Amino acid sequence: MGPLVISSRFLWYFCFVLSAVRVVHVQANNGWLNAHATFYGANQNPTTLGGACGYDDTFHAGFGVNTAAVSTMLFRDGEVCGACYQVMCDYRADPKWCLISRGVTVTATNFCPPNNHGGWCDPPYHHFDMSMPAFFRIARQGNEGIVPVLYRRVACKRRGGVRFTLKGQSNFNMVMISNVGGSGDVKVVWIRGSRSGAWLPMHRNWGANWQSSADLRNQRLSFKMTLVDGKTLVFLNVVPSTWRFGQTFSSKSQFF
Repeated sequence: MGPLVISSRFLWYFCFVLSAVRVVHVQANNGWLNAHATFYGANQNPTTLGGACGYDDTFHAGFGVNTAAVSTMLFRDGEVCGACYQVMCDYRADPKWCLISRGVTVTATNFCPPNNHGGWCDPPYHHFDMSMPAFFRIARQGNEGIVPVLYRRVACKRRGGVRFTLKGQSNFNMVMISNVGGSGDVKVVWIRGSRSGAWLPMHRNWGANWQSSADLRNQRLSFKMTLVDGKTLVFLNVVPSTWRFGQTFSSKSQFF
C-alpha cells in the first residue's frame, strides 16, 4: 500500500472544521451558552452608543448604561435590537480576571462588525462588546483584554411603557421603538392613523427604526406590535394629533 497523500484543500478543510468545533457554542446547564466579552473604549460615552440599532441615547431609550454590541451570530440584521442577555464571567475558565458568581443583564443596542480576519466578532463566534460599566461588573479592573463568559436570553424588565420617537418628514414616517419589555426584540409593526381606519404594515428601516410611506400628519396614531416570541400588543391613540417629528411618546402598556 502506497503512502497516504492528503491534498492541501482537504487539509485546509480539516483545520477549518477543527477551528469551528473549538468555538461551537454548546448549550450548557440551565440554558447558558459560551461566548467571550470585551468592552467599549474608555473614552466612549455608553449613554450615546445606540449605534447600529439607532437609539439616540440609551438612557432616553430606557436602557441605561448596561448595554452591548453583539456579533454577527447574535445581531440578526438588527432584529435583536432591544433584547436582553444575562452575562456572567466564566470564573472556572479564567479565575484571574473573572469575578466569581457575578452577572449583569445587558441590552443589545449595537453591532460588533466582523473584520473577516479571525476577529472575535467574526462568525461563528458569539461575542459581547460591552459598555465599560457593565463589563467591570463581571471582570476585574486592570483587565484590558478579553474574558470568557456564559450568557442566556432573559426577559427585559422596563420601567414605564413602550416608547415611540417620531422621525422623518411629510409622507415618510420613521418611528424609533424603544423601552420594549418582554423578549425586547420586535418582529412586526403596524401603524394606523385616526382617519385611515386600516392597519398599515411598517418595514424595518434599520435597527429599531421602522418606516411607513403613508402621510399620517394631523392624525392620532396607534401601533400594533408583535415581538419575536410571538406576543402582540396594541397601543391605541398613543400619539396625539398634534404630534411633530422629533417628539417621543410613551405608552401606558408594556410587554412582560
